[in-house]
Amino acid sequence: MTSSVLIVGATRGLGASLVKQYAANPDHPSVSGTTRASTAPASDQLPENVKWLTGIDLMNPTVGRDLTAQLDASQPLSTVIISAGHFTTEDLSSEKGPNWAEEQRMYTTSSIAPVFIVHALLDAGLLREGSKIILVSSEAGSIALRHEKEGGGNYAHHASKAALNMVGRLLSLDLRDRGVIVSIVHPGFMRTDMTAGVGFDQYWDAGGGKVLPSPFSHPLPPFFFLFFSS
Repeated sequence: MTSSVLIVGATRGLGASLVKQYAANPDHPSVSGTTRASTAPASDQLPENVKWLTGIDLMNPTVGRDLTAQLDASQPLSTVIISAGHFTTEDLSSEKGPNWAEEQRMYTTSSIAPVFIVHALLDAGLLREGSKIILVSSEAGSIALRHEKEGGGNYAHHASKAALNMVGRLLSLDLRDRGVIVSIVHPGFMRTDMTAGVGFDQYWDAGGGKVLPSPFSHPLPPFFFLFFSS
């Protein structure tokens, strides 16, 4: 299968770094990325040789169809990376109590939209034997790692990642006989536009497992290149 990579959530943070890394590698001649905007990102910010799928909003029930409508059905995808996420802090205080709309956005982005995206890609014939799906999750979804010292709060952030872990496991069972690999990865804590100022900066400043979402320093793309090489 010719290498054809799709990155969902490709305009900032880890997704943007992955786009740059893949686009710079001649072994991956076809790289597509999604953006919620109606136009492609400026070429001075992201690579020119990326095919941009515009208007892809993971909060939209038609996200799967919107995505496949902009892809060539004759060119199956070798790798699909779903990296989109959303993080709003919350606790039980009157100032930052749970927000219904924000919780819906976190759950939908992390664990509902990926199911519809995968289903649409499969239905369109874009996932075939040998295709790989990589879901970018987080240790935030681990129940075992939640403890008193860290405390509670951020309910939808943690629970949506736990839900994504379950979604990934179930998708792997459904797609196994079709020869499609589904993997779930935790890239490490990164300071990005999404995570800056949400309460974890103290751990970053202390050097606790921090990772920069840079195409030159991030360990995820080399892992994909080596572990998922044909």
